[in-house]
Amino acid sequence: MADSDIASILDRARHGLRPSPSEAERLADCDDLPALMAAAAAIRDEAFGDAITYSRKVFVPLTQLCRDRCHYCTFAQPPRRGVSPFLDADAVLAIAEAGRRAGCKEVLFTLGDQPEARYPSAREALVALGHATTLDYVGAMARLVLERTGLLPHLNPGIITRESAERLRPVSLSMGLMLESSAERLTRRGGPHHGCPDKHPEVRLAAIAAAGEANIPFTSGILIGIGEIRRERIASLLALRDLHERYGHLQEIIIQNFRAKLGTRMRGAPEPSAEDHLWTIAVARILFGAETSIQAPANLSPASKAQLVAAGIDDWGGISPVTPDHVNPEAPWPHLDALAQEMATAGKVLVERLAAHPRYLRAAARWLSPTIGARTLRLMDSEGYARSDLWTPGSLTPPQPERNQTFTRRDSPARTLIERALDDACNGRELAEHEIVALFRARDADFWRVCQAADALRQARHGATVGYVVNRNITYTNVCSFKCQFCAFSKGKLSENLRGRPYEFDLPEIARRAAEAWVRGATEVCIQGGIQPSYSGRHYLDIVAAVKAAAPSLHIHAFSPLEIRQGAVSLGVPVREFLQDLKAAGLGSLPGTAAEILDDEVRRVICPDKLSTNEWLEVVAAAHEIGLRSTATILFGHVEQPLHWARHLLHLRRLQARTGGFTEFVPLPFVAEQTPLYLKGRSRGGPTLRETVLMHAVARLVLQPLLDNIQASWVKLGPEGMKLCLEAGANDYGGTLMDERISRAAGASHGEAMTRREIESAIRSLGRIPRQRGTLYDAVSDERRAQARRHGDSNARIQPTVIDISSPWHRATGHS
Repeated sequence: MADSDIASILDRARHGLRPSPSEAERLADCDDLPALMAAAAAIRDEAFGDAITYSRKVFVPLTQLCRDRCHYCTFAQPPRRGVSPFLDADAVLAIAEAGRRAGCKEVLFTLGDQPEARYPSAREALVALGHATTLDYVGAMARLVLERTGLLPHLNPGIITRESAERLRPVSLSMGLMLESSAERLTRRGGPHHGCPDKHPEVRLAAIAAAGEANIPFTSGILIGIGEIRRERIASLLALRDLHERYGHLQEIIIQNFRAKLGTRMRGAPEPSAEDHLWTIAVARILFGAETSIQAPANLSPASKAQLVAAGIDDWGGISPVTPDHVNPEAPWPHLDALAQEMATAGKVLVERLAAHPRYLRAAARWLSPTIGARTLRLMDSEGYARSDLWTPGSLTPPQPERNQTFTRRDSPARTLIERALDDACNGRELAEHEIVALFRARDADFWRVCQAADALRQARHGATVGYVVNRNITYTNVCSFKCQFCAFSKGKLSENLRGRPYEFDLPEIARRAAEAWVRGATEVCIQGGIQPSYSGRHYLDIVAAVKAAAPSLHIHAFSPLEIRQGAVSLGVPVREFLQDLKAAGLGSLPGTAAEILDDEVRRVICPDKLSTNEWLEVVAAAHEIGLRSTATILFGHVEQPLHWARHLLHLRRLQARTGGFTEFVPLPFVAEQTPLYLKGRSRGGPTLRETVLMHAVARLVLQPLLDNIQASWVKLGPEGMKLCLEAGANDYGGTLMDERISRAAGASHGEAMTRREIESAIRSLGRIPRQRGTLYDAVSDERRAQARRHGDSNARIQPTVIDISSPWHRATGHS
């Protein structure tokens, strides 16, 4: 075939046009390996960026009996006297538990095909175990491991029908079956699959199709070097591509090289060369394009890891720190640190994934059963990869930051994008959405690069100073008519099962708390509450008046944009007019809460009846325009993705450019433990530590030079988390709070107050200089600082006078 024809096919493939069957067949005659590999790598980079994935798994060989006798296999063994045909439940759990302790998230069940069809001992063993078939038993063991250990099962069950696939789907995240080859001649006498009824191509393709009909994320692939020719490999790949085009379920295609094993009929057969393996990987990538991951097992190929990456793979498959590769026991798994270094040298980042690839997890409603979906969410990060640490916001688990490894990392398109984004950000230019996403996706050395760039900006603007405010939270009621699924604090019809009773503070109690805060040296009270159905805007005005009467000089930082809008609607006045009335009554500024994620796609899931993105922005803009400044927040780590974070930050930057009214940006990591969204299995367990630190760093980069202050939340981060964020662009410690309730209700364990002395001590321990500030980042008077020193260092619990409302939905409170 003419070189120009091949070049045209490869060029179209680079631009997303996969070769037709006739064009694919022509590739069989192409010996230009560098050209094939270059095209394959370009296609891979466009789809997967720098990430090369693997799954940390534990391998459970449930049975090694098999009715087939493949001529190259050492896994399948005949029955042996005194050896149980199947691992029992205790043995399965022991292997799985060892994997869980070693940090595995996948449990791989591998077994022979339908051994009960060949061996009476297998049938007898299944009866003794209480099961009719091997598939029934693997389903029971997958359920047991899932429930007892939380590991996510990937099943290699052999031949399945749609009915059996649907039975196994509720207890497996993914399944797999290698096609191996669509060449029927390999099943004839003298071929490697002779005498193997389950290796007939039609049988295997039907089983793979059944998985597609059942909407199961599925792994398949081909085995090269068992007597097939190039055109047969291409025909096999096209057969798999046809199934994927029909069902969309083939998450990865494995290109596995044959290895001759002692004790098999093919022990003397030649193994495919490294070049042959690379050729097949490259052709597979070209045929499948960006649709599917291409995998080469990390422990089998004669080619180097760098060569395999250059040929277009994006995945290494499962790697176990606990169990050997029972199918290829002669081939040890690579050490993960060494593999990470090899990937860095190749310009890539090694990323742990779960047993299903991210694009399937992001479409969980189609691909995962509800039970599996809920458990998977708890183990995944915002991109659909595996959580990289055990830390969660609000927990006492010590944060373990990514090691600042000194890997030699070759440049790549993704890394170039990060460097360009950092350069633009440091020069104050607005970043594009995709550039912000790239910063949020930074890992390993790039993660530290982003953090260091953000902290350099912080250092240039604030030096060694870290601010804090002496304040008190007054959360005047937890009764709320809204149905925010991320909130464990509010009490309403749908939250009666959550901890805590409904309550509200009357005006004298609010005033008492404000006066007490003033005596303790506070300069601010932060006042917020649920949307109590009986409150009108008049009540909000009364709260401001009561606080002003009790402590005239205390800054009132009060009412979220949701409360503002609700108050205005209740009085039948425009938002701007209501804000002006509040300001005249003594309101000093607004907390920028209720923002959550400023993207309506996400808001429809987490707070469907709350104000929209535009409504939030309109309320805040109106406040800024009449001289009321506000904070800005983001609640992250639940159902959203980095794209939504980017949109949120751009909304804030653009509003700040218009009004200049934001005083600070406060990232609020989602504390999930007690929230309805998490308890119902509909959210992740909060952001990872990497994501949390990056939120502070990327915010500094995106919002500068328009917004100077990035605040970290000690309630959610704890002292060690605060340290990491203050070294990644944050410059403010927040407030003393005195009585924090909302994060505590969701499960946070870092307390409800810090004293001035504790905050200053924490700041000094980092080599920084504490600065007591006002709400608007203004100077605090000598009198207030002295009062805080005299009376503000008690952490004694303030006992409130609380009106306990047993059924707020059935009794009026008397407020008008």
